[in-house]
Amino acid sequence: MLDSNANIEATQQVRDLGEQGLLQRLQRFCPEDIVGDDGALLSVSEAHLLVVTSDTLVDGVHFSLGMASPGIHTTSAYDAGWRAAAANLSDLAAMGAAPLGITVGLGLPGDLPVACVEELYQGMASCLKPFNTPIVGGDVCRSPVISLNITALGQVLPHQAIRRSTAQPGDRILITGVHGASRAGLELLLHPEQGQSLQQCDRDYLVCAHQRPTPRLDVIPLLHTVALETHPWTGMDSSDGLADAVLQICRASHVGAEIDLRQIPQIAGTADWISASQALEWALYGGEDFELVLCLPPAIAQALLELIPGGAIVGTITVEPIVVLQDSAGRLPNQVLSLDRGFQHFE
Repeated sequence: MLDSNANIEATQQVRDLGEQGLLQRLQRFCPEDIVGDDGALLSVSEAHLLVVTSDTLVDGVHFSLGMASPGIHTTSAYDAGWRAAAANLSDLAAMGAAPLGITVGLGLPGDLPVACVEELYQGMASCLKPFNTPIVGGDVCRSPVISLNITALGQVLPHQAIRRSTAQPGDRILITGVHGASRAGLELLLHPEQGQSLQQCDRDYLVCAHQRPTPRLDVIPLLHTVALETHPWTGMDSSDGLADAVLQICRASHVGAEIDLRQIPQIAGTADWISASQALEWALYGGEDFELVLCLPPAIAQALLELIPGGAIVGTITVEPIVVLQDSAGRLPNQVLSLDRGFQHFE
């Protein structure tokens, strides 16, 4: 016989608990000694800088639970929570920072099942756990669509901070993994009939790349082992695509770049599914791969590359302030890359 209390919990909606009841339920995902006051008290190690980054993610824009856009369902609540946490940890990695914690602001419809909210938090907690990163607070409010506003806090020594504005001509452009996999995974989720030629392991990899990306915090300690502290560390993450990352770095640093399309890693197992031009388009502009794009002196870039499976050196920083995509095989004409082709809100 089913427990009557379990039946009640299974059918509870957010409005049944109210704001305080929901907050009390969600505090189970937070450290007891940190939450409960008007703010969290976190320690920053001596001589470190506090890094603060914030992202807003909205159902129907950044993930699809099937509520904001009926018929389109590419992520579970668990996956949406995971992706939200991963996006913010990726921003900390892009600054060279070690995470301290995150806060979560939730906008929720009143008729949303409480179980769905808890699943969001379970996804966030699972993504955060390998990096010992707690949820240290947040807020909830009523909203017609589900939205998450996450603020991530980290710390970094001043000379180890990664910035966009310090790239120098001659630096090599190193990427930490495959680009376009998340976009390919999204395509498979939107159109399950596609990719029939894919091996199941390759299909699973691509779907996972979209639903549960891994922030590249693992790269930062490796960078510390090979990089000179006297040389600035330049880079950002590729949440908006590889082309966007290189263009943003070049704009901030007042330099240009040459990228060799032949050096951009291919998406595994997709040769019989999508064309080379489509794979390149997704790699450059697909976004949400959450890899790092770093600009480092040649010797340091090569030393770091040897420590990162799946990484690649794809180009060089130049003096002329344009970003050119080249084909080292000479089969395709040069292309000047532009921010106009990537995803833009409000367009």
